[in-house]
Amino acid sequence: MHAADPAVITAAILAGGAGSRLGGRDKGLQPLAGRPLIAHVLAALRPQAGTTLIVANRHRERYAAFAPVVSDAVPGFRGPLAGIAAVLAACRSDWLLTAPVDCPAPPCDLARRLWAAARAAGARLAVAHDGTRPQPLFALYARDLAGAAAEALASDLPVWRWQETLGAAVADFADVPAAFANLNTAADFRRWEQDHA
Repeated sequence: MHAADPAVITAAILAGGAGSRLGGRDKGLQPLAGRPLIAHVLAALRPQAGTTLIVANRHRERYAAFAPVVSDAVPGFRGPLAGIAAVLAACRSDWLLTAPVDCPAPPCDLARRLWAAARAAGARLAVAHDGTRPQPLFALYARDLAGAAAEALASDLPVWRWQETLGAAVADFADVPAAFANLNTAADFRRWEQDHA
């Protein structure tokens, strides 16, 4: 494949959480600088992929106004691996790029750098590292990992542990750690708006 050719990548935004730190509100639909949070993430990821999906377990009709929606195959907010497994099963392109909905400004070259790391390591999976810690929800997966994801979900593995068992390549994003800043509380939303006014 040509380096990170968007045509062979599906980008999926993981928006299936319960929003427990926002009083149960659906985080991706909360307003941020005049637009729902999901709109910010989509704007960053759409240029990097041929297809965009949203993983959501609530308010499917509202999310569907932004992109096609996939829901967890297992009920009960089982965590991000449930969303990753569901969207890998639905993915029709060679590669799947994932990012969480609570990060409004993921790197504009996320797919390219993850792809380069996977290619250099001969791996079917690459994970971002912000210079301090891995960022397991920012990852690029070969589509044929759908079965492995379903098995890991059945075993209740955390995402990072499953990625380790697969020998994930690591992509270095130490030059842009702020791109991985995530919003969990109402105060986080207000702070981001102030910083980006």
